[in-house]
Amino acid sequence: VQLQASGGGLVQAGGSLSLSCAASGRTFSSYAMGWFRQAPGKEREFVAAINYRGDTTYDADSVKGRFTISRDNAKNTVYLQMNSLKPEDTAVYYCATRLHWYAITWKEYNYWGQGTLVTVSS
Repeated sequence: VQLQASGGGLVQAGGSLSLSCAASGRTFSSYAMGWFRQAPGKEREFVAAINYRGDTTYDADSVKGRFTISRDNAKNTVYLQMNSLKPEDTAVYYCATRLHWYAITWKEYNYWGQGTLVTVSS
């Protein structure tokens, strides 16, 4: 499975961005998807995840109510809609995948995209 993340950029605090992660392969619908982020000097942290069917999601407390993960299995794509962005959301955002059920630790994911930078100015 190959993943290609896109949609990062520079936005002012309070603004919105939408990230996309396109997956290759014909078995996308069998894989759970997760978004993680890593700020400079910090460890990679879980942001949000969605199971293979798209009917169960889980968000980190830090983004709950502001970020929404979704997927379109027909387009082999997972999305992360980010609203009410804060400067502390600044990081490189990565999408990742594992079979079937999501996990919240990065070590449980098998495949990773290259990351897309999100910068939130105050």
